[in-house]
Amino acid sequence: MLPTISIPQHWDYPRFALEQRTSDGIILGFYYYPNGTELAEQFGGGWRYALMPHKNSDELFHFQENQIQPLTPEELLHQITGEINFYQQQIIILQQQLFAITEGSTNG
Repeated sequence: MLPTISIPQHWDYPRFALEQRTSDGIILGFYYYPNGTELAEQFGGGWRYALMPHKNSDELFHFQENQIQPLTPEELLHQITGEINFYQQQIIILQQQLFAITEGSTNG
């Protein structure tokens, strides 16, 4: 069963999705300040997003929805292609290590 998120009908729908890549990082979470609440009066109502700048980061940044810039299709393609190339190189290295181990055990 897939997890479901229910959003009250009187709230705006979030513009961004979990794990979406943006110019500021990857969206890890989001929360909402409903209009008429103290938090909304103090900070502005609407959606807030928690972003991690990159996957090896230990930092988390919080942005209002209007502060987030989505990636262009070209930027997204470049990012994903770069990650695929990185992981393909890692797989090749691991395969070489595995081959060295199995060859060493059959020759020894």
